Amino acid sequence: MASNGVETTPTKENLQLPGGARPSLPSARPSESSKLRVENVPGYKTPVFTGKEEQRKQTEAKVSASGFVPRELVKGEVNWFYNNLGIDDTYFSNESVEVISDHILALFGAKLLAYTKRDPAQLVIDLEKVTTATDSSKQEGAVFIHTSPPGVSTNVGPGSKCERRIDAQYLDNSTVDRAFRLETYRSAGSISSTASQQLRCYFVSLCSFPPAPADNPKRLNAEGKTDIRLVSDKSFLEKSTENTINIYQNVMWNVETRDGPVIEMYEVEGTRERRVVIGYRMGGTKHFFSALSDLYHFYGLYSARKYVEQFANGVTIISLYLNPLPNSEAPPIEHSIFQVIKEASLLYCLPENPFFRTSPTASDPSVENPGGGLGHAVQEATYAYAGWIFAQHFCNRLGPAYLQLKNVLNENDATHAEVLNNIKTRFREETFTRQSIQDVIMGHAELIRMLYVNFAMVHYPANEEAKLMPTLSYQRLRTERPLSDQELYDKIRKTVPNKHEQAVLEAFLIFNKHVLKTNFYQPTKVALSFRLSPGFLPEIEYPKAPYGVFFVIGSEFRGFHVRFRDVARGGIRIVRSRGKENYSINQRTLFDENYALASTQSLKNKDIPEGGAKGTILPSLDANPRLCFEKYVDAIVDLLIPGTTPGIKEPIVDLYGKTELLFFGPDEGTADMMDWAALHARSRGASWWKSFTTGKSAEQLGGIPHDIYGMTTLSVRQYVVGLYKHYGLREKEITKVQTGGPDGDLGSNEILLGNEKTIAIVDGSGVAHDPHGLDRTELVRLAKARKMINNFDRSKLSKEGYIILCEDQDFKLPSGEVIADGMDFRNGAHLRFKADLFVPCGGRPEAINISNVAALVDSEGKSHFKYIVEGANLFLTQQARLFLEKRKVQLIKDASANKGGVTSSSLEVLAGLGLSDQEYLDLMIFKDGKPSKFYQDYVKDIQRKIVENAASEFACIQKEHTRHKGTKPRTLISDELSSTLNDLQAELESSDLFEDEPSRREVLKRAIPDTLVDQVGLNTLMKRLPEMYQRALFSSWVASHYVYKYGTQASAPAKPNLPPELVRLVLENLTAQAVDLSRITRCNHLLQKEAERILYTSVSLLRPHSYDPFLAALRSHNRGQLRRATIKSLTIVNMRLLKPQAFRILELAHSLMDLIIQPFNTNDDVWIMSHAGAYTFPLRSFETKVYLGPNAMRFLATQPSVTTLILSASPRTTSFLPFPATILPNLSRISVPMMMISMVIQGRPINAIRTDFYYGSDPTELAQAIEFSTASVTELSILMYFKAARLNISDELSDLVGIM
Repeated sequence: MASNGVETTPTKENLQLPGGARPSLPSARPSESSKLRVENVPGYKTPVFTGKEEQRKQTEAKVSASGFVPRELVKGEVNWFYNNLGIDDTYFSNESVEVISDHILALFGAKLLAYTKRDPAQLVIDLEKVTTATDSSKQEGAVFIHTSPPGVSTNVGPGSKCERRIDAQYLDNSTVDRAFRLETYRSAGSISSTASQQLRCYFVSLCSFPPAPADNPKRLNAEGKTDIRLVSDKSFLEKSTENTINIYQNVMWNVETRDGPVIEMYEVEGTRERRVVIGYRMGGTKHFFSALSDLYHFYGLYSARKYVEQFANGVTIISLYLNPLPNSEAPPIEHSIFQVIKEASLLYCLPENPFFRTSPTASDPSVENPGGGLGHAVQEATYAYAGWIFAQHFCNRLGPAYLQLKNVLNENDATHAEVLNNIKTRFREETFTRQSIQDVIMGHAELIRMLYVNFAMVHYPANEEAKLMPTLSYQRLRTERPLSDQELYDKIRKTVPNKHEQAVLEAFLIFNKHVLKTNFYQPTKVALSFRLSPGFLPEIEYPKAPYGVFFVIGSEFRGFHVRFRDVARGGIRIVRSRGKENYSINQRTLFDENYALASTQSLKNKDIPEGGAKGTILPSLDANPRLCFEKYVDAIVDLLIPGTTPGIKEPIVDLYGKTELLFFGPDEGTADMMDWAALHARSRGASWWKSFTTGKSAEQLGGIPHDIYGMTTLSVRQYVVGLYKHYGLREKEITKVQTGGPDGDLGSNEILLGNEKTIAIVDGSGVAHDPHGLDRTELVRLAKARKMINNFDRSKLSKEGYIILCEDQDFKLPSGEVIADGMDFRNGAHLRFKADLFVPCGGRPEAINISNVAALVDSEGKSHFKYIVEGANLFLTQQARLFLEKRKVQLIKDASANKGGVTSSSLEVLAGLGLSDQEYLDLMIFKDGKPSKFYQDYVKDIQRKIVENAASEFACIQKEHTRHKGTKPRTLISDELSSTLNDLQAELESSDLFEDEPSRREVLKRAIPDTLVDQVGLNTLMKRLPEMYQRALFSSWVASHYVYKYGTQASAPAKPNLPPELVRLVLENLTAQAVDLSRITRCNHLLQKEAERILYTSVSLLRPHSYDPFLAALRSHNRGQLRRATIKSLTIVNMRLLKPQAFRILELAHSLMDLIIQPFNTNDDVWIMSHAGAYTFPLRSFETKVYLGPNAMRFLATQPSVTTLILSASPRTTSFLPFPATILPNLSRISVPMMMISMVIQGRPINAIRTDFYYGSDPTELAQAIEFSTASVTELSILMYFKAARLNISDELSDLVGIM
């Protein structure tokens, strides 16, 4: 068993294939399904048409009148049709005499044709009547009648397309508002006395659902569950038996609580008939009904009756009455029915599979079907389909020739890079096409089956039932033993001479070797998912190896998820196609786009715990994107949580063997789907549902919306403001161009937070331009209303200003220039304008690229913009950025500028992981539409974190740029910072630095927002947060602070050493009061001296239990060693207990800068002050909680360097010693009781005051005392105690004071 409780690889004995011509079929242990039995009575009431005899007579007269059938044969033909064919009375009651007469005539004509050919087998019937919605006189629907041999899926004739047509026209398009039900029967009799063919009749009708009761809109029963009688079609209730209604009711309830199909099987007492009932969500799959026929035909079964029922709650239920073919060599139905049930789930995922064939083909005559036909079984066919998609993406398409060319060309050269990219695209398009790969698979069926066995031997769950009876899918394969990877490789090389075909088949073997887990064998699923090890990706195409890859295949989509670290987060993007050609391109490039997006995301996620990740979903042209997203999410969740429900979600083989967490975010096309994904994860039992998605709605699910709180813009603005400060610019004098209008997240908040003179805005509606600056009041109005620029009040434009919309044609600008097409003008407007600053806040990726970037430079080589802060993702290509920086543009790339959003999402994830379900509901979910105080405080913490991170990175980029004397582009510096940070995080996650608990606690305390720590407690958070997440959080905080402080030139980690500066960053604030020095330094023994030096620099002895480790460390080192680690900060309590070592401490403190005395009683200061005078300290701050006696005054008289004084005295103290003006002459910051202010401030340059207010304090004296300072007081903080009276502040102080 794997560590997470799922099953590991089965032994070969469990799956050993029997030999011989016909595999043996050992008895199976009865499953729960096999215990379900029903009486041998119809599940639907047999309709009785009372007017049938009268109708027959009218039909006979009608046929006779036609003159086509000889008069003497009319009666016999009509009687045979009515009484001998065995057509259900449903047909006769629904059809008119005219239609029935036409059908009889058609049948007679077919008999004549067969007679002329001297072959009764040529007797083919194909009758139909379709009633459309335009025919108001009749109910919309259809009737199809054709000859149908039992148990055979024909490729020719009327039966070959009938069911697919019913799927496409009726069943697949059914919705709650317009659904179709189906009844289909096999005639009991033959067509004629000389022909054995039977007829298959299909009756399609539009459902008629009753309206929901006003007092019961959800149509629930007394138990709060859906009442099937309130959601059923009228015809279904009339025709179905009570037992059928009860069976369907239970299936319906299961469908409502489950994803994927619900499949039940019932034995019919006294017969070999099996009834299979399949329920699923309406629209959940397509072409499923017709695919089921192929499935049971493959196993030598035929259906007597089939029903498809639709219900008003969005549930579809299919019922199949299956029987074995007489005299068939197929496995008995008692065994094959279980294979039908198992494979129906795979068929639900991929009902249209070109590799599932049930009839002979010239290219593949060897594939044996137990029912007598030829083709792959569903499991093998599904495997072939998955391998087909995999090979399309991952066959090695470039080869050594490309590598040689790549080594010759310079990828940093824009022209060379473009050539390489074009060659790469050409190779990928032409080398391995979808059709050529399919042809290889079709042509090597035997090898595909061997490859499937190789796959199945690893991933087939070794449960008890499999031990007793291997599935028929295995038993069909005539392999004596499964081949190993090497044996398969050798067989492919020997039997397939064509290298192209070898590459395709070897791709299957590569696929097998890199699948770590899959839901392929889950009993119920909505799509196939595979967790892949990324080792198969060629370095030449993917230079940075991802951490993990998920591969998802559905009937209407394919998708990937790529992440670059264990803990990673990124958006899920739906890739839409504009037509067949664009869809074909997207099919080829989907993984490459996914990889590039995830790689870019990893650069942006540099200073948060989650690494970069991205998911992509490519729907087929006619697919519902939301349905594709839901299937994608559910299939991935299958691999994230262990299956524990027999028959529904069972354990899978997990070669990865560790818990995995994925964090999804919104991206193109999925912004409104994050709530569903989180709630779905919750319904699946995932404990991490709260953090599974970001971008959730704030009120319902506690999400933190980026647009409302300006998260992304806060980061962008920090870089803009940083440039202003660095170059001494005045914001109001800066001219600005912006893409992304006031309707968007970034665009609106950029307008609201900025105060520049915006001369142009480009958005989805058009372009607004005014060389004198667009009216700011009007822009703010639009930004607050989130409206596009087409709503701008044109009366507020100057004479030179204009607004041109996308739909405008032949628009004349104030300059006289005529714009032929507004859309074309909008698309290139960002290349037209000139300003100091350009802030892209929206627009398509690569809007500025190597092909058009020259348009931003005038004839003199001067750029249109001095500063560019790339707020929109990928707005500029890398080559375009470097081109502009070479021309002295100060450019901040997207991965640095717009990371505020990912920081916010990261902390949203942290809240979901750190809060219990109840805490999350209480604190993060809005109450009465209003957020809790915790939520508001947490948002403020996030905003502060965003500003801090952006400011730190900006300072680091500028410092690096200066260090290189302006020769290194900021774009490359940003990339290096990201790479350095990511590499260092990876090193730290696996280092032993994390293992030291005090270090870990201290870092996590600083990395987690205070609001969350205060609410939950650090100890509780450390228990709740998964260890892998704690490692990521620890490493990201240490790495970002280290790199931002020391830059890209900082020491690189080299095992087993870590850079001393990095260790210092972790340990510098840890103190001896809570740390055993020998234990803390154990984290890296080679840095023990460095760690001790750091710890000795800041000594805090607050409790008696902290003395021993410190004194032990002092005793273990000679004085010379410790002199190199002089104490600069000393906090001490009850110094008298340390008298034997006190002088040694003071001796080591000759560089002491900060001294805090917290004695247990007022006599303590007498001892230390009387001895401290023997030493000279460069003290800068002094803090004590005791009354300043004579010894303290004498000590302070020896400390002229002190600039900060903190005195904490009891409010009951009413008298103080005089504070001579000669003491502390450089004092500038004080925190003292209000009654001492006038005495301390006298004649000193005080500019910052912190004080408290009690009863008896006189605020008037405060105002007077401030006048005695020799400097201007710029800060005044007053601490108000709970019972203090109201404080009246004079006008003079009101601008300074901050009341706490």
